Amino acid sequence: MSMNDPMIALLGEWAGEMSAAGILFRIALAVGLSAIVGMERARKRHSAGLRTFILITLGSAIAMMLDIGLDGGNGQHMYLMSAAAIIAIAVISSNSMVFSSRNQIKGLTTAVAMWACGVLGLTIGAGCYTIVLAAFAALMIILSFLNGAEVWLKNRSNYFEVHLELKDSHYLQDFITTIRRLNLRVDDIEANPAYLNSGLSVYSIAITIGSEELKKYKTHEEIIEALGSLDYIYHIEEIN
Repeated sequence: MSMNDPMIALLGEWAGEMSAAGILFRIALAVGLSAIVGMERARKRHSAGLRTFILITLGSAIAMMLDIGLDGGNGQHMYLMSAAAIIAIAVISSNSMVFSSRNQIKGLTTAVAMWACGVLGLTIGAGCYTIVLAAFAALMIILSFLNGAEVWLKNRSNYFEVHLELKDSHYLQDFITTIRRLNLRVDDIEANPAYLNSGLSVYSIAITIGSEELKKYKTHEEIIEALGSLDYIYHIEEIN
Protein backbone atom coordinates (compact mmCIF):
# COMPACT_ATOMS: atom_id res chain seq x y z
CA MET A 1 0.00 0.00 0.00
CA SER A 2 2.70 2.48 0.99
CA MET A 3 4.61 1.94 -2.31
CA ASN A 4 1.78 3.67 -4.17
CA ASP A 5 1.84 6.65 -1.82
CA PRO A 6 2.62 9.93 -3.65
CA MET A 7 4.78 11.11 -0.75
CA ILE A 8 7.12 8.14 -1.22
CA ALA A 9 7.72 9.17 -4.82
CA LEU A 10 8.68 12.58 -3.45
CA LEU A 11 10.83 11.34 -0.56
CA GLY A 12 12.38 8.32 -2.22
CA GLU A 13 11.88 4.56 -2.17
CA TRP A 14 13.64 4.30 1.22
CA ALA A 15 10.62 5.94 2.92
CA GLY A 16 8.40 3.02 1.91
CA GLU A 17 10.83 0.30 2.98
CA MET A 18 11.28 -1.30 6.37
CA SER A 19 14.93 -0.28 6.35
CA ALA A 20 16.75 1.52 9.16
CA ALA A 21 16.14 4.87 7.46
CA GLY A 22 12.46 4.10 6.83
CA ILE A 23 11.89 2.97 10.42
CA LEU A 24 13.66 6.00 11.93
CA PHE A 25 11.72 8.32 9.66
CA ARG A 26 8.39 6.83 10.76
CA ILE A 27 9.37 7.07 14.43
CA ALA A 28 10.45 10.71 13.99
CA LEU A 29 7.24 11.53 12.12
CA ALA A 30 5.10 9.89 14.82
CA VAL A 31 6.88 11.81 17.59
CA GLY A 32 6.81 15.12 15.71
CA LEU A 33 3.17 15.13 14.68
CA SER A 34 1.87 13.83 18.00
CA ALA A 35 3.96 16.42 19.86
CA ILE A 36 2.09 19.17 18.00
CA VAL A 37 -1.26 17.65 18.97
CA GLY A 38 -0.07 17.15 22.55
CA MET A 39 1.07 20.76 22.85
CA GLU A 40 -2.31 21.95 21.62
CA ARG A 41 -4.07 19.88 24.29
CA ALA A 42 -1.59 20.82 27.04
CA ARG A 43 -1.91 24.52 26.18
CA LYS A 44 -5.64 24.24 26.93
CA ARG A 45 -4.82 22.47 30.22
CA HIS A 46 -6.37 19.11 29.33
CA SER A 47 -5.55 16.02 31.37
CA ALA A 48 -3.73 14.22 28.53
CA GLY A 49 -0.83 16.34 27.33
CA LEU A 50 2.40 16.25 25.39
CA ARG A 51 3.95 12.98 26.57
CA THR A 52 0.67 11.06 26.52
CA PHE A 53 -0.04 11.86 22.88
CA ILE A 54 3.56 11.12 21.85
CA LEU A 55 3.55 7.74 23.58
CA ILE A 56 0.18 6.74 22.12
CA THR A 57 1.14 7.65 18.54
CA LEU A 58 4.62 6.17 18.84
CA GLY A 59 3.31 2.94 20.34
CA SER A 60 0.77 2.55 17.55
CA ALA A 61 3.40 3.20 14.87
CA ILE A 62 5.72 0.60 16.41
CA ALA A 63 2.87 -1.93 16.62
CA MET A 64 2.13 -1.49 12.91
CA MET A 65 5.80 -1.75 11.97
CA LEU A 66 6.10 -4.96 13.98
CA ASP A 67 3.09 -6.42 12.19
CA ILE A 68 4.53 -5.46 8.81
CA GLY A 69 7.89 -6.97 9.79
CA LEU A 70 6.29 -10.22 10.93
CA ASP A 71 4.25 -10.38 7.75
CA GLY A 72 7.37 -10.19 5.59
CA GLY A 73 5.36 -9.04 2.60
CA ASN A 74 3.34 -12.27 2.35
CA GLY A 75 0.02 -10.73 3.28
CA GLN A 76 -0.80 -13.75 5.46
CA HIS A 77 -0.05 -12.29 8.90
CA MET A 78 -2.94 -11.10 11.07
CA TYR A 79 -2.12 -7.65 12.34
CA LEU A 80 -2.68 -8.55 15.99
CA MET A 81 -0.25 -5.99 17.46
CA SER A 82 -2.03 -3.16 15.67
CA ALA A 83 -5.45 -4.42 16.75
CA ALA A 84 -4.28 -4.78 20.34
CA ALA A 85 -2.79 -1.28 20.28
CA ILE A 86 -5.98 0.40 19.10
CA ILE A 87 -8.09 -1.54 21.64
CA ALA A 88 -5.70 -0.56 24.44
CA ILE A 89 -5.87 3.10 23.37
CA ALA A 90 -9.67 2.96 23.35
CA VAL A 91 -9.61 1.64 26.94
CA ILE A 92 -7.08 4.26 28.09
CA SER A 93 -8.95 7.12 26.43
CA SER A 94 -12.29 6.03 27.89
CA ASN A 95 -10.74 5.99 31.36
CA SER A 96 -9.59 9.58 30.86
CA MET A 97 -13.21 10.77 30.76
CA VAL A 98 -14.77 11.79 34.07
CA PHE A 99 -18.17 12.95 35.25
CA SER A 100 -17.93 16.19 37.19
CA SER A 101 -20.11 17.15 40.15
CA ARG A 102 -22.06 19.33 37.71
CA ASN A 103 -23.21 16.36 35.60
CA GLN A 104 -20.74 17.22 32.85
CA ILE A 105 -18.58 14.76 30.94
CA LYS A 106 -15.01 16.05 31.07
CA GLY A 107 -12.28 14.99 28.67
CA LEU A 108 -14.45 13.59 25.87
CA THR A 109 -12.71 15.54 23.08
CA THR A 110 -9.28 14.70 24.46
CA ALA A 111 -10.22 11.01 24.73
CA VAL A 112 -11.33 10.91 21.09
CA ALA A 113 -8.19 12.84 20.05
CA MET A 114 -6.07 10.17 21.80
CA TRP A 115 -7.85 7.46 19.84
CA ALA A 116 -7.44 9.42 16.59
CA CYS A 117 -3.71 9.79 17.28
CA GLY A 118 -3.54 6.03 17.79
CA VAL A 119 -5.02 5.51 14.33
CA LEU A 120 -2.63 8.15 13.00
CA GLY A 121 0.26 6.19 14.48
CA LEU A 122 -0.88 3.01 12.73
CA THR A 123 -1.06 4.92 9.45
CA ILE A 124 2.46 6.29 9.98
CA GLY A 125 3.73 2.78 10.72
CA ALA A 126 2.14 1.55 7.49
CA GLY A 127 4.00 4.25 5.55
CA CYS A 128 0.85 5.90 4.15
CA TYR A 129 2.30 9.39 4.42
CA THR A 130 -0.23 11.23 2.24
CA ILE A 131 -3.08 9.95 4.40
CA VAL A 132 -1.07 10.84 7.50
CA LEU A 133 -0.51 14.46 6.47
CA ALA A 134 -4.11 14.98 5.34
CA ALA A 135 -5.49 13.38 8.53
CA PHE A 136 -3.11 15.36 10.73
CA ALA A 137 -4.16 18.64 9.08
CA ALA A 138 -7.84 17.75 9.58
CA LEU A 139 -7.20 16.80 13.22
CA MET A 140 -5.48 20.11 13.99
CA ILE A 141 -8.20 22.12 12.29
CA ILE A 142 -10.86 20.30 14.33
CA LEU A 143 -9.04 20.75 17.64
CA SER A 144 -7.76 24.29 17.14
CA PHE A 145 -10.32 26.13 15.05
CA LEU A 146 -13.72 24.43 15.33
CA ASN A 147 -14.13 25.07 19.06
CA GLY A 148 -15.29 28.64 18.40
CA ALA A 149 -17.81 27.47 15.80
CA GLU A 150 -19.12 24.82 18.21
CA VAL A 151 -19.56 27.42 20.96
CA TRP A 152 -21.38 29.74 18.54
CA LEU A 153 -23.76 26.99 17.42
CA LYS A 154 -24.51 25.94 20.99
CA ASN A 155 -25.11 29.55 21.99
CA ARG A 156 -27.67 29.93 19.20
CA SER A 157 -29.48 26.70 19.99
CA ASN A 158 -33.04 26.78 21.34
CA TYR A 159 -32.05 24.26 23.97
CA PHE A 160 -29.52 24.54 26.79
CA GLU A 161 -28.84 23.19 30.27
CA VAL A 162 -27.78 25.10 33.35
CA HIS A 163 -26.12 24.25 36.63
CA LEU A 164 -28.17 26.14 39.24
CA GLU A 165 -27.23 26.76 42.87
CA LEU A 166 -30.04 28.23 45.00
CA LYS A 167 -29.63 29.60 48.50
CA ASP A 168 -32.63 27.53 49.57
CA SER A 169 -34.83 24.89 47.95
CA HIS A 170 -37.92 27.06 48.56
CA TYR A 171 -36.68 29.41 45.83
CA LEU A 172 -37.00 26.74 43.13
CA GLN A 173 -40.64 27.62 42.49
CA ASP A 174 -39.72 31.31 42.23
CA PHE A 175 -37.04 30.45 39.68
CA ILE A 176 -39.46 28.38 37.58
CA THR A 177 -42.00 31.23 37.67
CA THR A 178 -39.37 33.70 36.47
CA ILE A 179 -38.31 31.30 33.69
CA ARG A 180 -41.89 31.05 32.42
CA ARG A 181 -42.33 34.82 32.46
CA LEU A 182 -39.33 35.07 30.15
CA ASN A 183 -41.01 32.66 27.70
CA LEU A 184 -38.55 29.92 28.58
CA ARG A 185 -39.72 26.35 29.10
CA VAL A 186 -38.32 24.04 31.76
CA ASP A 187 -37.97 20.60 30.19
CA ASP A 188 -36.29 18.74 33.04
CA ILE A 189 -35.07 19.35 36.59
CA GLU A 190 -32.65 17.06 38.36
CA ALA A 191 -31.36 17.59 41.90
CA ASN A 192 -27.59 17.19 42.17
CA PRO A 193 -26.72 14.80 45.04
CA ALA A 194 -23.06 15.88 45.06
CA TYR A 195 -24.05 19.02 47.00
CA LEU A 196 -26.32 17.43 49.62
CA ASN A 197 -24.39 18.69 52.65
CA SER A 198 -23.20 21.97 51.18
CA GLY A 199 -26.05 24.12 52.48
CA LEU A 200 -27.09 24.88 48.91
CA SER A 201 -29.88 23.48 46.76
CA VAL A 202 -28.27 22.51 43.48
CA TYR A 203 -30.02 21.43 40.29
CA SER A 204 -29.34 20.61 36.66
CA ILE A 205 -32.11 22.20 34.59
CA ALA A 206 -32.88 21.73 30.89
CA ILE A 207 -34.39 24.83 29.30
CA THR A 208 -35.94 25.54 25.88
CA ILE A 209 -36.24 29.07 24.49
CA GLY A 210 -39.88 29.57 23.48
CA SER A 211 -39.86 33.21 22.37
CA GLU A 212 -38.86 33.94 18.77
CA GLU A 213 -37.64 37.40 19.75
CA LEU A 214 -35.55 35.98 22.57
CA LYS A 215 -34.04 33.43 20.16
CA LYS A 216 -33.09 36.20 17.77
CA TYR A 217 -31.58 38.76 20.10
CA LYS A 218 -30.37 36.95 23.22
CA THR A 219 -27.56 34.42 23.56
CA HIS A 220 -27.46 31.77 26.25
CA GLU A 221 -24.76 33.77 28.04
CA GLU A 222 -26.96 36.88 28.16
CA ILE A 223 -29.97 34.92 29.42
CA ILE A 224 -27.92 33.23 32.13
CA GLU A 225 -26.33 36.53 33.13
CA ALA A 226 -29.80 38.04 33.58
CA LEU A 227 -30.97 35.07 35.67
CA GLY A 228 -27.81 35.28 37.76
CA SER A 229 -28.85 38.75 38.97
CA LEU A 230 -31.73 37.24 40.98
CA ASP A 231 -31.04 37.60 44.71
CA TYR A 232 -31.80 33.99 45.62
CA ILE A 233 -29.41 32.48 43.08
CA TYR A 234 -25.98 31.73 44.48
CA HIS A 235 -24.50 30.62 41.14
CA ILE A 236 -25.70 29.69 37.66
CA GLU A 237 -23.79 28.59 34.55
CA GLU A 238 -24.41 26.70 31.34
CA ILE A 239 -23.53 23.01 31.20
CA ASN A 240 -21.48 22.42 28.06
